[in-house]
Amino acid sequence: MNSKKLFGTDGVRGVANEWPMTGEMAMAIGRTIAHVLQTTPAMHGKTSLPVGIRGLEASHSNRRAKIVIGKDTRLSGYMLEQAIASGVLSMGADVILIGPLSTPGVAYITHSIRADAGIMISASHNGYADNGIKIFSSDGFKLPDSLEEEIERMVAGDGLSHVPRPTGDLVGKAFRLDDVHYRYVVFLKSRFADDLDLIGVKIAIDCANGAAYKTAPLVFEELGAEVVKVGVHPNGLNINEACGALHPEKIAASVKISGAHIGIALDGDGDRCILTDEKGEVVDGDQIIGLCAIEMQRAGTLDHSTIVTTPMSNIGLEQSLQEHGISMIRAKVGDRHVVEKMRKNGYKLGGEQSGHIIFLDSATTGDGILAALKVLEVMKRTGKPLSELKKQIRLFPQVLENIKVRERRPIEELPNVGKKIAEAEAELGSKGRVFVRYSGTEPLIRVMIEGENAKVIQALANGIAEELRKEIGAQ
Repeated sequence: MNSKKLFGTDGVRGVANEWPMTGEMAMAIGRTIAHVLQTTPAMHGKTSLPVGIRGLEASHSNRRAKIVIGKDTRLSGYMLEQAIASGVLSMGADVILIGPLSTPGVAYITHSIRADAGIMISASHNGYADNGIKIFSSDGFKLPDSLEEEIERMVAGDGLSHVPRPTGDLVGKAFRLDDVHYRYVVFLKSRFADDLDLIGVKIAIDCANGAAYKTAPLVFEELGAEVVKVGVHPNGLNINEACGALHPEKIAASVKISGAHIGIALDGDGDRCILTDEKGEVVDGDQIIGLCAIEMQRAGTLDHSTIVTTPMSNIGLEQSLQEHGISMIRAKVGDRHVVEKMRKNGYKLGGEQSGHIIFLDSATTGDGILAALKVLEVMKRTGKPLSELKKQIRLFPQVLENIKVRERRPIEELPNVGKKIAEAEAELGSKGRVFVRYSGTEPLIRVMIEGENAKVIQALANGIAEELRKEIGAQ
């Protein structure tokens, strides 16, 4: 068994058909999830039992467990879907196959049909050659670290070798649920204000040839909008290819050509969005969170007058929100960590600069379509275009450098890098920030610097990046 860590910040991820995203590993993960599912009780009320997958001991001991499996549009999704399903079925649990649907859609369906767990096969914003596995508990939330660690321990140690395999009619059954897209469309429409519609609004949307290519346009059309569609012809190879949330220039061009009021760019699994205003100018996750927070504060619906972001969020967001009496606290990078802090403290709004926006009253994870709907609500309520609304959030210049690495040595073990970071922090003082971290999903280290002068911070970022390339850069 490979000694590398299986789970990253957002499930398991890697090149499809290479470790850990092989058919064999996918089957092992499916078997382990089904086993843990049937031996781990759920948390009821305020018990001390672990939060997670609903165990049969806490439900009906004479019924089969059922696990939802969804995917995005990658070619390798077929291979991994069948492998995971085989593993689950071999442990006597049933599988509900739902085909391509967004990550938040899988989370919603899992809870909606009272499944015991949900699995999403996706590598999010990565190219088609990669794939990944995300696991949801019965309540639609991502698994806590403790359960991921238990699954990883069992997979790594062949922890199921002693577990008898069911035979005969005890083997699991596979079913297909065909109407999930419209179920999710109905749910999303119910999250839009009853007294509002989108009649007369023109929307350009880029679905990144990904999981939301069916549902996203339909949501906005059924609310009355005229929709210009981009990235809605997946072929298994073109997911995120020069389109979607990582390439907002694509939807910006569409907005300018079509005269749309707003542009919406989703990523491959639909859990994040980046917007453009009617002029084609980008509105990032920080600005989306900010303008929604201000409107919620005005309406008295922002509990504790607080939002949750990450260290990647711009200091300008924090300062802009302070003017409206709103506090901002930072969780670790990753939408799951944002959600954990929100749930623990009773906060309703949180997210990441990258476009993962969580409205905890409506969803259990980031949802790009939902975030866009909430921004459209603000536009309709205020009567202001997005170009005007985004001015409420004054962002500092920010630079982000991504450096490919050959190893993940602790930053404190890289003295020359540490020296460069200290020099940058000293030069910026209280008027900027330096943040260096490894990616949780790719072999990258990220250098983020923000400050008042764009040229200064770019030079500082270049200096740190160059030292990192010397120390641990990939050839």
